[in-house]
Amino acid sequence: MSETAALNGARFRSDWEGRVAFITGAATGIGLGTAQAFADAGMKLALSYRNEDDRAATEEWFASHGHERPLFIKLDVTDREGFAAAADEVEKTFGEVHVLVNNAGVSVFGPTDEASYDDFDWIMNVNFGGNVNGIVSFLPKIKAASGRRHVVNVASMAAFLPGPQAGIYTASKFAVRGLTESLRYNLAPHGIGCSLCCPALTRTNAWKSAQKRPDDFAESGFTPAKEGELEQFGTAFDEGMDPYEVGAKILRGMTRQDGLILTHPEHGVDFAEEYMKQVQALPIEACPPGRARIEQLRRDAMRAAEEGLFIQMDDLT
Repeated sequence: MSETAALNGARFRSDWEGRVAFITGAATGIGLGTAQAFADAGMKLALSYRNEDDRAATEEWFASHGHERPLFIKLDVTDREGFAAAADEVEKTFGEVHVLVNNAGVSVFGPTDEASYDDFDWIMNVNFGGNVNGIVSFLPKIKAASGRRHVVNVASMAAFLPGPQAGIYTASKFAVRGLTESLRYNLAPHGIGCSLCCPALTRTNAWKSAQKRPDDFAESGFTPAKEGELEQFGTAFDEGMDPYEVGAKILRGMTRQDGLILTHPEHGVDFAEEYMKQVQALPIEACPPGRARIEQLRRDAMRAAEEGLFIQMDDLT
């Protein structure tokens, strides 16, 4: 049995059946794979999309598999008013919303020292700003709901492993990582789970995002890809993980209340190298007692937050 089949979302039906989830960028790639796994677990879905052909294909998949038709919402995740309206529509349609998956993202490749403001603004507005907009728009409604609830922010292995041709993308994913790991402590006292998901190579058309660059961010410092170069790069994605498997692993991680969901096994050597670089960079010298006390207060506060306690500023001094 393949890993994808073994992780069929139906395994988690008893945990999530009837829960309402909103997933951004859900008509293709990891967003679609997550929606499919959630549907197999009996969840009710609201899905954001941009392209009508992708929406139609997604709707056909749900119909052919006997699943309830999702609520489709056309949304640019950088549009704050649109995001707020989407949250209201989901709540009005289903009565409550329990799960938010911030998945939508874009990328553009090139040396960071040649990037323009538009390069930075486009990537950061979508990849980080889209998460912010989802959190601000949906968290009040998730807090008001009852029962099992969860927030998943989909980043990337780039949140841990920088690369020379993806500096802005990497920065955006590092930002999502920091936001999510901090948010988890804030949501725990409300009984809301929070996970950072960092997938690696997945069988998607994510490489095409550079071709969908909005006119408002048209000016780039990067040299345009030569004809066929981007398509050749896209062939690497054919070797990627099935998006459904990524979605099912997200569902499994939510069920286990995992703060960090890593979907791909091939990065152990990278993590070991990064860990050793960090340890070796630490200065070997005594720490003053006052500083040591403050850092211990921080560690204690983190553990208390994980256990569901509200942490105030005076807990840190």
